[in-house]
Amino acid sequence: MSNPAVQHFKDGSKGRYFLAHPSGESALTYSIMSSKQVIADHTEVAEGHEGEGIGLILLREFIADARREGFKIVPLCPYVNAQCRKHPEWADAFSV
Repeated sequence: MSNPAVQHFKDGSKGRYFLAHPSGESALTYSIMSSKQVIADHTEVAEGHEGEGIGLILLREFIADARREGFKIVPLCPYVNAQCRKHPEWADAFSV
């Protein structure tokens, strides 16, 4: 998969990173607890795009923003939590 353009939308204390596909949308949603902690709520990949690494692409954008903006991700989403455990090099971006 070539580098798709991840879009980011924030509205108040909620936000999402997403990719639009002809078949639907893949998204990672979050909730802002404070300026220092943001909860990863849910990751969903559009039907027909499973196994393409899209969840990881969305999560990497989230991690890049966490590092740049100085907040920690609280991985309540099972997918994000599993990826956090698989990638110890991301420990600085998470609050577990």
